[in-house]
Amino acid sequence: MDIISQLQEQVNQIAGVAFNMFGTLQRDAPPVRLSPNYPEPPAAANPTEDSANFAEQPKLMSAALVKAAKQFDALVAALPLSEGGEEAQVKRIAELQAENDVVGQELQRQLEAAEKELKQVQELFSQAADNCLNLKKPD
Repeated sequence: MDIISQLQEQVNQIAGVAFNMFGTLQRDAPPVRLSPNYPEPPAAANPTEDSANFAEQPKLMSAALVKAAKQFDALVAALPLSEGGEEAQVKRIAELQAENDVVGQELQRQLEAAEKELKQVQELFSQAADNCLNLKKPD
């Protein structure tokens, strides 16, 4: 797997960890009184076990998120350095774009030739079908 694919996979992993972390925090967070005008929220059924688990979850999820971010940083650091700086990159991009344009024009010419040939084949097939129908004797 190339480095760009690895970076994409790592970004997906970071997104997944963050998504799970926010969902878990939202699901497991203890109820909180929003304002003095609202009644006190109901107490949890087993507050000691739930609160202990809830207190540990953010730490574990944060550690997983930091680990994924560090792996991403390591992958970024492994990217090859560009030689010649930004000017050389811009020049290389321009060369690749020009090459892409030439290849695109050639493909367009080939497509037009193929469409013309297809039209000729369709006309010949139509003529052949008409000739076959004209050779049949009426019953």
